[in-house]
Amino acid sequence: MNTFGQALRVTTFGESHGPALGAVVDGCPAGVALSEDDLQPALDRRRPGQSRLVTPRKEADRVRILSGVFEGRTTGTSIALLIENEDADSSKYLDLRDLYRPSHADYTFDAKYGHRDWRGGGRASARETAARVAAGAIAERLLPGVEIVAWVSDVADVGSEVDEAIVTRADVDVNDVRCPDAAAAAQMTARIEAARRDKDSVGGCVRCVIRGVPAGLGDPVFGKLDAALAGAMIGIPAAKGFELGSGFDGTRLRGSEHNDAFVMRDGRVATATNRSGGVQGGISNGEAVTFRVAFKPVATIFRSQPTVTRDGEATEFAARGRHDPCVLPRAVPIVEAMAALVVADALLRQRQIAGF
Repeated sequence: MNTFGQALRVTTFGESHGPALGAVVDGCPAGVALSEDDLQPALDRRRPGQSRLVTPRKEADRVRILSGVFEGRTTGTSIALLIENEDADSSKYLDLRDLYRPSHADYTFDAKYGHRDWRGGGRASARETAARVAAGAIAERLLPGVEIVAWVSDVADVGSEVDEAIVTRADVDVNDVRCPDAAAAAQMTARIEAARRDKDSVGGCVRCVIRGVPAGLGDPVFGKLDAALAGAMIGIPAAKGFELGSGFDGTRLRGSEHNDAFVMRDGRVATATNRSGGVQGGISNGEAVTFRVAFKPVATIFRSQPTVTRDGEATEFAARGRHDPCVLPRAVPIVEAMAALVVADALLRQRQIAGF
């Protein structure tokens, strides 16, 4: 499964240490203003080498539009995107050909296919998400009036306090860790740097708010908007948990405390609170869609760890090369991109149902 979406379909291709990555986007309506400059800012926020908290691999991640755009507007045909790999160093992975790295996809790929690309993890590498981010930037062009903002809300044991109603991407990008709570950001940075010094890694959470989502997106039963978001987020490398609205904290409340009362606001039906996270019965209710994604500590660490070879022999493994001690700062634009793809796909499907 290399394709995501129904009305707006994105097929990604490429490996971490192959010649290039890319995506083919189908279903984008004709006439949308689009250029490479519209996509590049999102890729710049995701690329490696952008701060001391992430991998030093140097990739410009310049995106090229190969098809589907003419005279600055989409043609309604397939949009092909290409991002060349410029700083791949596969030599650091030569000794991984015959062993399984702990908590990586090495063994599971072998179990499924009987063969794997051992260079940096191949398709299992988070480098693949560059193509998703480029496609997500196209999806955002289809969402006028919708604002998607994600930020690092937790790193290890450090949490933050952020006003979801007003936070902006500019607020998020004021520091390298991408947390708009300055005091928490300083502590988060210290946790990440300490993990790097210890040849270890840390995890945490990214929170996201989608403002301006109209009521009525998503389908009941198997096409729920929240289920689509959950699938999109858990499909991001290293993601291990998803919660919408009040999430697991809501389990501590009674129904009388948790229910979102309906009120009239600015001439429309609204809710007094938003513990539902903007989705009820799998369909958006017009409130901001809010969710949180949990990311595990990076599996690649520089400490010696026990493992086994493909032949079943016990051995020790310590990573080499260039790796993030924490995925969270670079996960922010990936979460935003996948959210944009989900909402844009739901919007296009709703327009088909309504006969637009």
